[in-house]
Amino acid sequence: MTIPTLPPGSRLYGLDQNAIQHVVAAAQALEAGRVNEASDRLGGALASHRDHPEVLRLKSSIHSLRGQHGDAIRAIERAVQLRPQDAHYRNTLGTILGAAGEYDAAVAALRDACALQSNFAVAWYNLGVMLTRSVRNDEAVVALRRAVALAPDHMPARALLADMLRVGGHADEAAQQYRKVLAEQPWAGMAWWGLADLKTTRFAEGDVERIRAAMRDPRAGDDDLITMGFALAKALADEGRYAESLAALEAANAIARHRKTWDAAGFSASIAAIDAAFDPPPSPAPAALGGEVVFIVGLPRSGTTLIEQILASHSKVEGAGELADVPSVIGEESRRRGKPFPQWVGELGPADWERLGRRYLERTAHWRQQRPISIDKLPGNWIFIGAIAAMLPTARIVVCRRDPLETCLSCYRQHLDNNEYTRDFRDLGAYWRDFDRGVKHWLALYPTHIYESIYEDLVAAPEASIRNLLAFCGLEWEPGCLQFHTNTRHVRSPSATQVREPLRRDTARAWRYGALLDPLRAALGLPPFQPPAAQPDEPPRLAS
Repeated sequence: MTIPTLPPGSRLYGLDQNAIQHVVAAAQALEAGRVNEASDRLGGALASHRDHPEVLRLKSSIHSLRGQHGDAIRAIERAVQLRPQDAHYRNTLGTILGAAGEYDAAVAALRDACALQSNFAVAWYNLGVMLTRSVRNDEAVVALRRAVALAPDHMPARALLADMLRVGGHADEAAQQYRKVLAEQPWAGMAWWGLADLKTTRFAEGDVERIRAAMRDPRAGDDDLITMGFALAKALADEGRYAESLAALEAANAIARHRKTWDAAGFSASIAAIDAAFDPPPSPAPAALGGEVVFIVGLPRSGTTLIEQILASHSKVEGAGELADVPSVIGEESRRRGKPFPQWVGELGPADWERLGRRYLERTAHWRQQRPISIDKLPGNWIFIGAIAAMLPTARIVVCRRDPLETCLSCYRQHLDNNEYTRDFRDLGAYWRDFDRGVKHWLALYPTHIYESIYEDLVAAPEASIRNLLAFCGLEWEPGCLQFHTNTRHVRSPSATQVREPLRRDTARAWRYGALLDPLRAALGLPPFQPPAAQPDEPPRLAS
């Protein structure tokens, strides 16, 4: 029976009493991050009101949190079709598209939401988030300042503004902003993680207990518990309490893994399909496209930001950061052909690859307005090396490698959004093996396109390694590349503060954890920990 007192403009209009109860309960569960409970609660409303816009909106959020992005987008697009003038639905569309990596479309949807309701602080904040992910930092700051002006108590917006200060190299000012947030909301997980992510600073005395107290605060949601868990782990590791640190990481990753699962077998199968689609390599674009682009790929925490910082210290190179343009161009072609990548690879001829290459260059042209060469540093683009080589035959591709145990431990310790394989040692091991196998496959097919940068070699012999890197990229030697830490460019990655320091030899951490990491060693196919004859000394910082 429809509730007669609900006005037609209400998002619950058209639902009966029972369905309203289910929808409200589902929304509350989603707000708290309890996706399985939300799905159960929404089930009753789905059974009777499958095409109701509010039911569809909540359904899309549940799909998105579970990583089912296609289903999520279809559901929210239908909801927007039913309520085209509702800013909240446009806002949800933007966040769903962003979670799927469709940043351009997400920004457009969120701008629509802000235009429909100019005082919608959450939409301005979400717009700032998507603009930062698109490396449009100046626009992001404008949106975030608008969000804070509309809602001064919106702590995520204030914390992200502090992140932007960190990106600009203002670590001390960023720390002050995070502390201001925590003074008002001690349970604000993003602020605790922001302090942890400064890397070059240590937590204050007593912060471990402050974080633990904040985690017991009933106002802390799952997102707060996850980010505080990572921050707690960092603080404990700084104090040498490695077993407790790993326990904190396991708890935080368990919450995140409960919300979004990772299909390791499915991912491996998709990598095998991509490898097969490009073996033998297709006939590439006929034009000499791509010489103005350097791609940097690898696992997160493997030195990709460091290599970008070195190259971006050259007078001819612009560091653009982690661009989503390669997956976006491939996604556009998938929609155009009505089938997913790589199923359409065999259908493309040289003219098609040229069209895709020119589309990529068009999307990224603004990064080459001041300098002739741009860097695209999206780590996961290793998956698309075959497509890059076909679209942009003269582009250079730098693959970053670091000791697998150190890389995977660093990924596990880092709060990485949309990298769900980092939540579990077995998934990390499987992902690393897929990466290793995939890169070896691409090296065999495209030996002249790819340069492997080994982190340990760079640390041991900086100048020789940098000279080799520049030569591969067709760049003459410039001493500024060795002094990369003096470059004041914006860096939007977890390594932002680290790359503003000289190279260090003390970044290896795995030995400190000893046998505690044997499950990760086993996942990587490495032997168990063997205690050293003597405790390793902390290696000195490298002068450059």
